[in-house]
Amino acid sequence: MKIVTRAEWGATPWAGTPNAVPLSARTEFFIHYDGGTPVSRTGFAIMRAIEAEHRANGWSGVGYNFVVDQAGTIYEGRGWDLQGAHCPDHNITGIGVQIAIGGSQEPSAKALAAARTLYEEACRKTGRTLQKKGHKDGFATACPGPTLYAWVHAGMPAGDYKPAPTPAPGGSIGTGSAARYQTTINGLLYGYGARGAHITRVGEALMKRGFGKHYTSGPGPTWTDVDTMNYHDYQLSIGLTGTAADGVPGPESLKKLLGSLPSAAKPTPPFPGAFYFGPGKNNAHIALLGVQLVARGFGKHYTSGPGPKWSEADCKNLRDFQLSRPELRGDADGLPGPKTWRLLFS
Repeated sequence: MKIVTRAEWGATPWAGTPNAVPLSARTEFFIHYDGGTPVSRTGFAIMRAIEAEHRANGWSGVGYNFVVDQAGTIYEGRGWDLQGAHCPDHNITGIGVQIAIGGSQEPSAKALAAARTLYEEACRKTGRTLQKKGHKDGFATACPGPTLYAWVHAGMPAGDYKPAPTPAPGGSIGTGSAARYQTTINGLLYGYGARGAHITRVGEALMKRGFGKHYTSGPGPTWTDVDTMNYHDYQLSIGLTGTAADGVPGPESLKKLLGSLPSAAKPTPPFPGAFYFGPGKNNAHIALLGVQLVARGFGKHYTSGPGPKWSEADCKNLRDFQLSRPELRGDADGLPGPKTWRLLFS
């Protein structure tokens, strides 16, 4: 394992030497990220930027013990033997490692593998299995972001990583492993990694019910730590406790919050081609078209059906739909084309 030393990356002298910490005092291994803004710097520039920021905070220098970049390079900050400045009340017991990503950036396989290697070396040096933690396990923060936090509590697997779809071991929010990170209800994903209008709807419902105190902006379409904390507060209010109040929606709590459970939209069936529609045609595509027209409120010309045999009613109903959409009015001939089909089924 190669670690780029302070001298190699060009660190400035400490502004007051940090306290020494014996390896015997280390019991925790913390993972951090850079915050809400993606990291664009590479190489030594990453360390120099962190150093400048941390010295501006009045610290002696880089507060992390180590930093890992997307190329999998490990840089020395406080190193093994100096007290960190990365997590209040855990700077002596905890070794703090930043993976140099921010915002929506995904950690590379090389970065995760290097961080895991660093963890194994930390356990070897201390002679014990260190507790794997994300920054927010020791301090009220969104760090290290949902992806890295899930990675930590999935056991910090090395190499390529995707959040596990199965629940992780139980625990409470911010103090250990979350009971689970995500769940799917009626085809829609909730929890870490979830994004869409249904997530915004949950946030708006939480705020309406008085459970939005953790939002500083939004709510927005991406599930964040803030959504988890607000949903946790809501779960407690309806009598859920322990791992049942894990901050991730379940069917019953979500139904109580929204009044009904949203469902994922069905995928648009591919347009079969104009050949299948028109006078004399008889097939399942025509029946599917008719059913969708009725579902969208354009079935008034049917006296029976719809069915698989093309009829004048199919033509009239489809033309009504085309006339209802400005982008289709110029071609409102009562026959489906790719654009009409897409808009009808979207």
